[in-house]
Parts: sequence; structure tokens; C-alpha cells
Amino acid sequence: MFPCKLSHAVCAALLVSAASFASALSLSDLSSKDATSGVKAALEKGADVAVNKLGVENGFLNNDKVRIGLPASLDKAMPILRMMGQSKKVDELQTSMNHAAEAAVAQAKPLLLNAVKSMSVTDAKNILTGGETSVTEFFRQKTATPLSTQFLPIVKKITDKNGLSAKYNTLMGKASSSGLVSKDEATVENYVTQRALDGLYKIIGEEEKSIRADPGGTGSAILGKVFGAVK
Repeated sequence: MFPCKLSHAVCAALLVSAASFASALSLSDLSSKDATSGVKAALEKGADVAVNKLGVENGFLNNDKVRIGLPASLDKAMPILRMMGQSKKVDELQTSMNHAAEAAVAQAKPLLLNAVKSMSVTDAKNILTGGETSVTEFFRQKTATPLSTQFLPIVKKITDKNGLSAKYNTLMGKASSSGLVSKDEATVENYVTQRALDGLYKIIGEEEKSIRADPGGTGSAILGKVFGAVK
């Protein structure tokens, strides 16, 4: 730093002004390259955090925010099932549903990162100004369908091991054809796949909110610069 030959008061005022100018960076001051790099970094961070939290043993089961409960129709039948001595099978089904979601989410990162690569400059600027969960919504729009297709067989392979799953699917299949049950609850695997996706995007959303609330706290210069400009 060059020596200040002015009075201490003037020097201090200049330093404060310089600091204020540096921190007053706005969205219009960002280059397209910086905006795109910052959003990509946020997308990648969100994907990493979500998959690392959920795509591990008990990632869903031990997380109150995303743990998958029984489908509503099955939950209502719980008193009868327990009276019929099916408590153990019901508990095993719920555990297997959560483990199925964990196994599926563990495979999600390649598709999430492909979505990051497909992002345009326009996408980046829309994400920056689109609200506190626009990163998450971008992921949902780009990946919900392909992830659902990828998750379904992984989930089915695990949930099929529980005999109650097949019985549920038979009953709900009939109810679904009559319009009495939503498509998401027509089979155990459909239900778990949708809940797995909801959990994945929920954790990505939480990470996005954290980045937006404290860009500097991320430890990333580009995240601090870009998301700091839209605070």
C-alpha cells in the first residue's frame, strides 16, 4: 500500500470510500463470464451437498426433513395391518423405501452436472435474479424427468423384496385405474421415486438459500462476488 501524505482523517475517509465502492458491485457490473461461472459454482455445490447428504446409508432414514413415510392410503390401513400381524412387514417396507431413495440419489450426480453444463448465459442471469430457489427450480426443470426414469428401476429392485410392496401395487393399481388414487401413489416405486426427487431438490434448495444468505461464507471467491452482487 502506498503511503498516505494527507491527514489521518482524510486517509481513513478514502479507505472507507474505497471499501464501500468495492462492496457496491451490482448485477449490472458483472460480466457474463462471471455470472455464468458463479451460477455454475452454485449449481455444482448444491448438487454435491445434496447427493453427499442423501445418497448414503440412512441419508433419508435419519433425516426428519426428507424421511419417506408410508403412502397415505397404506398409512390409513396401519391399524388393520397391525391387527393382522403385519407390523414387521410394514416397518421393513418403510425402511426399504428410504434405503431405495438413498441408492437412487447416489446415482444422481452425473445428470445434475450435465444440467450445469447445458446452462446458457441467459439461464445464468435468470437464475441470479429469479428468487431464492431459482437454482433449485432450474435443476428441477432440467432433471426431474430423466432422474425419475433413472431412479425408478433402482427403487423397484429394492422395494420389490418386501412382499407387502407387491400387495400394495395390486390394490392401488385397481384404485388408480378408477381415479381413486393419484399416479404418484399407484405403486410403491412411483411413490418412493417422487419422494426421493422431492428430498433431493429440498436439500439443494436449502444449500441455495445458504449461499444467497451469506455468499462470502461459502469460501468461494466467485460465489462471494456473484451472489454478493444480488443481495
